[in-house]
Amino acid sequence: MKISVTFRNVEGENWQKEYAEERLKKLEKYIDNPVDARVILSVEKFRNTAEINLMANGLNINSKEEEKDMHLAIDNAIEKIERQLKKRKEKVRGFKANSSRSGEFGGESPAEEGEESTDSKVVEEHKVVLEAMSIDDAVLEMETTKNRFVIYRDSSTENVNVIYRREDGKFALLEISR
Repeated sequence: MKISVTFRNVEGENWQKEYAEERLKKLEKYIDNPVDARVILSVEKFRNTAEINLMANGLNINSKEEEKDMHLAIDNAIEKIERQLKKRKEKVRGFKANSSRSGEFGGESPAEEGEESTDSKVVEEHKVVLEAMSIDDAVLEMETTKNRFVIYRDSSTENVNVIYRREDGKFALLEISR
């Protein structure tokens, strides 16, 4: 990794340069090919700004953080880049896994689709005891427990219902009849 550190509106202190280089070296585990890193450290009144640009073949990641302390600005900017690199690595890993499963032209044959459905695994299992309650009780329970949904047995009809919170914040009710 080739690192260049530039100082703006401040005299370059050696510890800042060494600290930024040391923290950037830890990002090498996420990057396969050679990378150029440009670090720009600037101070304006009480604002310390760290701007970091990573560039490689087809890769361009930028982050800019402003804090009261230069250590915090450098750390936060590098954390931002680390999150972006992790996200990119997961996308690449997911893309490789999907492309190895699909056929030559990207489509799957019916036999492969059947195999994939039998390969799907249940990740988590919960047993729910259905309580008899009214719709108002279910809404109250959702608001107090911050659950995304509540499954319950309607006290008046004895049917199983699911109530959940929509994206607009309102509630929706699924009534399951026999």
